[in-house]
Amino acid sequence: MEKKITIQDIADALGLSRNTVSKALNNTGVLAEDTRQKILEKAAEMGYRRVIYISEPSPAEKGEVKELALITQNMPYGSHFGTYALNTFQERMSKNNYRLSMFPVRDTEIASLSLPMGFNKEKTAGIICLELFDPEYIEMLNTLDIPLLFLDTAADIDMTRINADFLLMENHLSIFNLTDTLIQNGCRRFAFAGNPEHCRSFSERYQGFMHALSANKLEPCTSQFTGRTVFSDAQTLTETIRRTLQLPEVFVCANDFVAVDLIRALKKCGLNVPGDVRVTGFDNSTESRIIEPHLTTVDIPSSKMGYIAADMLLSRINEPDMPYRITHVRTTLKFRASTGNLNF
Repeated sequence: MEKKITIQDIADALGLSRNTVSKALNNTGVLAEDTRQKILEKAAEMGYRRVIYISEPSPAEKGEVKELALITQNMPYGSHFGTYALNTFQERMSKNNYRLSMFPVRDTEIASLSLPMGFNKEKTAGIICLELFDPEYIEMLNTLDIPLLFLDTAADIDMTRINADFLLMENHLSIFNLTDTLIQNGCRRFAFAGNPEHCRSFSERYQGFMHALSANKLEPCTSQFTGRTVFSDAQTLTETIRRTLQLPEVFVCANDFVAVDLIRALKKCGLNVPGDVRVTGFDNSTESRIIEPHLTTVDIPSSKMGYIAADMLLSRINEPDMPYRITHVRTTLKFRASTGNLNF
C-alpha cells in the first residue's frame, strides 16, 4: 500500500519545521513568498494530497463523501480575492457532502501537460481551477470529461471552445466607468499599470481602460508600465518611474497589489499621491484600506462569488448537459483619497 505523505515528511525533506510547512499548506500566518512556493512545489513533488476542508456529513446527509479537486499554479493567500471565495466555496460544498483537495501544478507538469501528482480522475466528481492561466493546460483539462469550473482564466483562451463554466468578476465596465469619471474631472494623461496578458480579468480591465480613452478621443501617454517585468521587483519599478520623462496624471492599475507597489515606488521617487499622480486599483483588498492615501478601487463580492462558484459546479455535476455558462458578477466602484477630490 502506498505510503501517505504527511506534513512532517515534507518538513523533513526541506529541513523546515512542521509549523512552517503547515502555514504554507493552510494559508495561515506570515511566510516569505519564496518559502511558501518552495513548500508547495515540494508537496506536489512528493505527492502530498491536501484536503483543504472536510466536515462530517449531517445525519440527513447519507452516503459517502464525494471528491472535488482544486487545481492551481499559485495557491492564493492573504487578502487575495480567491482566498475569500474558496472559504465560502468549501463551506457550501461541504454541506453537500463534498470535500476539496488541493493539487498544485508545477512548471514541469504545465510544460508536459501532465496531471498533478496524486490526482485521481476516476474518483473526482468535479474540478475548480483558480490561478490557472496556461491555455494549453486548460485545453488538456477540457479533455478529461469531468465537470469543470474556472474562477478567472487565461487572457487569450476562447471560452466558447472549452466545455466548462467560467466565473469572473465584472471588469470592463467598472474600469470604463472609473476611467471616464476621472476624465470628466479634467484628467487627460493616463497609463495602465500591470500586465494585460496575465489573466482574463487583467485583459478585460485593460480593454475597459482603452475603451474609456477611445470614447473620449484620448490615447495612453505611456506603455512602459504594462510589460511582464516592470513589477517584478521594487528596484525595476522605481527605475522605470525615474526614467519616464512625463508621468501620467493617473495610473489605472490591474489590481490593488500593483497599485500598492506603485504608490510605494512613487513615494520613494519623491512624488505625492494624489498631488502629483493619482492611482487606482481593483479588488478592494485589505491593503487598499491601509495604504496611505487610501486607494480608489473596485469592490469584488469575493465571499459571495464562492457561493456562486459552488452552485455552478453543483449544477454542472447534477445536470451535465445544461448549456455552459460565462458569468460575470457585478462589482462596485470605491472612490478614496488616492484620486483626490472628484465631482460626480
